Amino acid sequence: MGLGGCILLIGAGAILAFATDWKLETVNVDMVGWIMMLVGLVGVFVYVSIARRRRMVVPPTTTVVTEDERRYQ
Repeated sequence: MGLGGCILLIGAGAILAFATDWKLETVNVDMVGWIMMLVGLVGVFVYVSIARRRRMVVPPTTTVVTEDERRYQ
């Protein structure tokens, strides 16, 4: 799930939890909204952690030999 899907889940969950007053006998709509917001927040944190890992730059493991060091060996 991408970042847009996570934000969509948070928004839809907030609408269900705070902006509706539907009363259903089988489903607690407020709880469904809170669960959707929680899943969206977890998705955002996972997305950010994966994106941070992708941006990490690993320095080269080989040593760099300059021209001056080659001349005197």
